[in-house]
Amino acid sequence: MIRRLIRSYVLLVAVAIALFTVPVAFTLTDQLRDDTADSVRREADTMALLLGNGNVPSCAALVEMAAAYAGQTPGAVEVTGSCAASDLPSPQRDADLTEVLRTGEPTTDWGSSFIWGPELVITVPARESAVAGDGRNRGEVIGAVRIVYSTDHLTDRLWQIWGFRAGLAVAVLAVAAVIGAAAARRITRPLRQLNDMATKFSDGDLTARSPVTGPTETQTLARTLNQAGERLDTLIASQRIFVADASHQLRTPLTALRLSLDNIADGVDDEFVREDVEQATAEVVRMSRLVNGLLVLARAEAKVTAAEPLALRDIVNDRLAVWRPAADERGVTIALGGSADDRPSVLASPGHLDQALDNVLSNALEVSPDGGTITVRMEPKGDRVVLSVLDDGPGMSDAEKSRAFDRFWRGQGLTGRAGSGLGLAIVKQLVTDDGGTVALRDAPGGGLCVEISLRASQRSGG
Repeated sequence: MIRRLIRSYVLLVAVAIALFTVPVAFTLTDQLRDDTADSVRREADTMALLLGNGNVPSCAALVEMAAAYAGQTPGAVEVTGSCAASDLPSPQRDADLTEVLRTGEPTTDWGSSFIWGPELVITVPARESAVAGDGRNRGEVIGAVRIVYSTDHLTDRLWQIWGFRAGLAVAVLAVAAVIGAAAARRITRPLRQLNDMATKFSDGDLTARSPVTGPTETQTLARTLNQAGERLDTLIASQRIFVADASHQLRTPLTALRLSLDNIADGVDDEFVREDVEQATAEVVRMSRLVNGLLVLARAEAKVTAAEPLALRDIVNDRLAVWRPAADERGVTIALGGSADDRPSVLASPGHLDQALDNVLSNALEVSPDGGTITVRMEPKGDRVVLSVLDDGPGMSDAEKSRAFDRFWRGQGLTGRAGSGLGLAIVKQLVTDDGGTVALRDAPGGGLCVEISLRASQRSGG
């Protein structure tokens, strides 16, 4: 928008300059032509009077005047008539000369229909001395004086006229661009502040507010958006508090209920009753996972921590050390790919990546067959670092992948029966909060590949 305002302002100034300077330049050009033609014509008329006298003193004066004129100006004098036998050159017999000798009217030839050519040629008739009653020479035409005037210095003057105004126009446009940029930035400052606020809103920062400045319209818009932001922030904060409180309050009775069910199972010999108790215990366990997942989501949405540089390999090694005993019981191998020297540093909130990796590894372990392999890879890609977790499980269909990150959605596989439906939703929330992305792909040879793309830190890993 700023660029469009600057272009509009500069275009307006350019039109104003063109409307003012171009007519002035044309006027000065016409004036230069007229003044030059009048000056040359006056000299030619004077010489024509001397030529019309026809006597020796007049011819001598004509020769002297022509020589002086040629020496002081870029013009050359040519004469035809009674003084033609002198040292003065005779003009070439052409249509203009013939017309002047026939009609007795002077001619002016600029040599070009566009401004002028290389020479200005003025031919003036010389009449025999005979003064009429009106004071004008009405004698018979006895010859002609032609002045061939070079226009080189006129061309130089023309370039000065137009070049000066072109340079001045460029300088004015440059100043106008600077002033226009300052004015445009000042005019659009309230809009940029509103845009910054909207950007922060899209990033999840509902505490962002815009200063109430600028014209009345932008002030009204800023107040409306600020009020909407406050209202939205209050509603979402209330929702988060409710979810967090409800989840926290549910943990205690769920724990007590599970202990009670365990005690009942230990004291019951009836196989059918024991089966019912175990089924109830499994549901209580699933509900506990659901409550814990809701707590994690509530904390993630609250964004209580800021991203900071973390050593990705150290976090991965710590989480793999925690999950390897459970994998060994199933005969599942957890392999870490990549070079040992590759220690990328990523931007993430403390605890977010640990929780996300735990959820992904938990899902991978549940779907992996006995004796299978879970592969974890780290690969720097420009300003990103991609963390991939591949398993040997049944994988997911395209339809399942499109819904896998939905909250409370459970697939038809092993994790769908026992999971809370929040695992991948939690992973996506935690990763996106830190400016990363999560994608599900088919692993080579079957299974699922979970790709977590994180922002690389400028600080190299230690």
